[in-house]
Amino acid sequence: MPDVFQPEERSRIMAKVRGENTSPERLVRSLVHRMGYRFRLHCKDLPGKPDIVLPRHKKVIFVHGCFWHQHEGCPHAARPTSNIEYWDRKLDRNMVRDRENLHKLAYLGWNVLIVWECETRDREKLLEKLKGFLVS
Repeated sequence: MPDVFQPEERSRIMAKVRGENTSPERLVRSLVHRMGYRFRLHCKDLPGKPDIVLPRHKKVIFVHGCFWHQHEGCPHAARPTSNIEYWDRKLDRNMVRDRENLHKLAYLGWNVLIVWECETRDREKLLEKLKGFLVS
């Protein structure tokens, strides 16, 4: 099935996709900060460049988009039905890279939490998840 957008329009749409400082990421940062924790952002010296790094606690938080990181069982992770080979290859590479980064971080002694984009819609549940991770 061909793309419903012309190439110029698709390019404009894709250019707006952010890799850092997304709304879900800013929400998680705000909650963690309100809990009294101080952190670093997007540390390039750690595998996967975690979104939130708490060096004192040896903990990192990734805020993953359900589509881009393929949140299993999430309706927002549905793969496109056009240009299937391209999307399968791209999304599969993302998943492999995520697994490798998690293994590397664990090997280095970091505790990792993944917050999925869809989990940011319920602030109370998200706050409990963050508390459970940060207090332990």
